[in-house]
Amino acid sequence: MSVHTNRRDFVKMVGLGALGFTILPSLYGKVAASDRLRVAHIGLGGMGNNHMKWFADLPEVEIVALCDVDELHLGETRKKLETMKPGTKVDTYADFRQILDRKDIDAITVATPDHWHAQIATLAFQAGKDVYGEKPLSYSVKEGQMMLKHMNKHDRIFQMGNQIHAGDNFHRVVEIIKSGAIGNVHTVRLWKQSNTKELGSPTVQAVPKTLNWDMWLGPAPFTEYIPEKCHFTYRYFLDYSGGEFADFWCHIADVVYSSIQPKGLKKINARGQAYAGIADAPKTLDVDYEFDGLKIFWTAVPPNVPGAADRGIGAFFEGDKGTLICDYNTREITINGEKMQDIATVPITNPRSPGHQQNFVDAVKNRTQPESNLAYARELTLPMHLGLISYRLKRELNWNAAKEKFVGDKEANRLLSRKPRKQWDLV
Repeated sequence: MSVHTNRRDFVKMVGLGALGFTILPSLYGKVAASDRLRVAHIGLGGMGNNHMKWFADLPEVEIVALCDVDELHLGETRKKLETMKPGTKVDTYADFRQILDRKDIDAITVATPDHWHAQIATLAFQAGKDVYGEKPLSYSVKEGQMMLKHMNKHDRIFQMGNQIHAGDNFHRVVEIIKSGAIGNVHTVRLWKQSNTKELGSPTVQAVPKTLNWDMWLGPAPFTEYIPEKCHFTYRYFLDYSGGEFADFWCHIADVVYSSIQPKGLKKINARGQAYAGIADAPKTLDVDYEFDGLKIFWTAVPPNVPGAADRGIGAFFEGDKGTLICDYNTREITINGEKMQDIATVPITNPRSPGHQQNFVDAVKNRTQPESNLAYARELTLPMHLGLISYRLKRELNWNAAKEKFVGDKEANRLLSRKPRKQWDLV
């Protein structure tokens, strides 16, 4: 199955079109132009176009600018927006810094490759913009620390785009786990069945005239242009992302961090399969995490537990009174051998989301942090980074959670950050 098909499967699973995590415009009615949030979208690939569509559906939002380093992406997205919203006047840019210079723009969304997330968001905070940024939060651990520091310093709002966070099923799982219905959770098994393909061994090609390849690379190390390294398949290269693991960790680990808030990470041990061709991110990955009183296991195939084989992605909570298995849209609880989809005696205590993007808009207007805020997103994302470091070094690592450093391991600690290319070190 191709990586493009894999993404389409994901879109179908979380219902980005129907569930979509937006709300119907008719529910809010007309909004005066003076009350609308003026938004610009940066990065206009597949997910960037989803950003545009989601925010265009919100009456409280006015899309005023689009930005991409690829002229083709930029032109295509502008046409889509003008078709969706006839009469729309939108400015287009090849350099996101021109958007940040505009005082009339309130917020941006970021759907660039991972290695650009942190710098764009941090510069936006400095420019007085609020940010809706795609997952994963950042390319490295240090970048996440930098983002949080600058967001707090400049009193900004941030929502990470793990859209499933807004789903009702996750909210209900959190309520059930927190209620103690399955007892103290001591083990969680997470998985995402691998659907990647080999990219082969393509060669260097001339950079298309429509693409600013140097800016696409930005803070990442320079390399000659190879189409497979660009756009969607960038995530299979460690210079830009962390493969399917980095793509999906934040989606399914989210329900664990929302319900248990794991603390005191101590050990990380990753093993994986490499690609045969040019890609160097892990093709498959298994990671064992040891926290205070909790173990989390990530696997590239469903674990040998009831119900997992029927779910391509999922979480299996093991408590001392029972178990709970879930994916994005379903759940099943087992207590004393009895299976059930819900527990009527567990009250609804988690406020339901108005939609992931609407939650961000509301937060910007109210000046309160949204559900998947930066402080939360950073804790959620950190184990993902550490799993990739363990994979790269091919050994178990010991972690000091208080200091956010590896214990007695200079080689591993060096991988917590990466110095950007000089001309693209913008923060």
